Amino acid sequence: MPPIRIVHPDELVEADPTSGMLRERAFEVPGLWTGRLTTAPRTMSGWHHHDSNESGLYVVRGVLRFECEGVEGYVDAQAGDFVHVPARTVHRESNPLDEPSLCLISRAGFGVPTVNVDEAPAPHR
Repeated sequence: MPPIRIVHPDELVEADPTSGMLRERAFEVPGLWTGRLTTAPRTMSGWHHHDSNESGLYVVRGVLRFECEGVEGYVDAQAGDFVHVPARTVHRESNPLDEPSLCLISRAGFGVPTVNVDEAPAPHR
């Protein structure tokens, strides 16, 4: 195998399913997972976390709205924004727009890439 590997868009592999979003893996090596995430218009994902993995996202197109377990409200990440999702943070993403959102993802760690959960507890008041 050559020292530099190029992964073309048509070579991405569907990975780590969570309802409401499409994750596609470009590559995974020990301690690192990278790929892209597409969220359809007006769609909300299921609640999930990424075990002991730290996740970094870069929003290429659209808006991703994040809600977190135990936190009231949401935050929006827009095209050009970077997002850090700490390990074990139960969250869900949604796309409030009428066009698909697109993000690039990298995860660092050795846990399960995605753990889907039934639902998050109510926010603290």
